[in-house]
Amino acid sequence: MASIIRKETKQRMSRIVIHQGTVYLCGQVAADASKGIAEQTQTMLDKVAALLLEAGSNTEHMLSATLYIKDMKYFAEMNAIWDAWVPAGHAPARACVQASMARPELLVEISVVAAQI
Repeated sequence: MASIIRKETKQRMSRIVIHQGTVYLCGQVAADASKGIAEQTQTMLDKVAALLLEAGSNTEHMLSATLYIKDMKYFAEMNAIWDAWVPAGHAPARACVQASMARPELLVEISVVAAQI
């Protein structure tokens, strides 16, 4: 039976779960939810990159990403930050949906699955 590694585990969730070389990250949001969509997106992606490194992966090994955006009016601006962040030639499978957020000031959230290096 393969082991499951959980990091930064609390009652509700783990920030990182690793199973058979696959890394699952919990949803990540902005460092400062009072900022606009560009900064929220960038700081959210910075958190993803740091967690992937902690899990023995990186942005070149992302398999899938699901983005949740509060309003599609932010879609183009969010994508500009995303497109600059994703390493060329390493875009993951991706979905983006409009969704209600856990806190009204949050504009975007992401969930990522990646392979370990």
